[in-house]
Amino acid sequence: MVTKYTSLNRILSIYCISALNRVQLLGRVGQDPVMRQVEGKNPVTIFSLATNEMWKSGDNEAYQMGDVSQKTTWHRISVFRPGLRDVAYQYVKKGSRIYVEGKVDYGEYMDKNNVRRQATTIIAGKLMITAVLFHSLPSLKAWLCYK
Repeated sequence: MVTKYTSLNRILSIYCISALNRVQLLGRVGQDPVMRQVEGKNPVTIFSLATNEMWKSGDNEAYQMGDVSQKTTWHRISVFRPGLRDVAYQYVKKGSRIYVEGKVDYGEYMDKNNVRRQATTIIAGKLMITAVLFHSLPSLKAWLCYK
């Protein structure tokens, strides 16, 4: 016999999140994107993104004077989605300040010396270019927040 309670439980179990892999980054692009294509696979646009973390340390008077430390972390961004990868390749440039939303992917590859390497990549699902001169790039307006 199905009761209202069991029906509700079934609905909740279907719609509840069982796992989440989501990354949000805001930073500056390290080099112009490159588009690569492995034989038999779709092309991918790849670029690096730097995020900076700044903090003050210490609990003495020097702390008030601005004893600031900084750490830069580099992220490898891969854009596979058709349309989005083309926009990234065309409009993202070294030094651009962009927002990336996507997921973390841990993988392996063989380098040119046949040594197995591990790689961490952010697979972008959404890009926003935060500093763009609209009058100079009118065709970008429709793509700025491509989902």
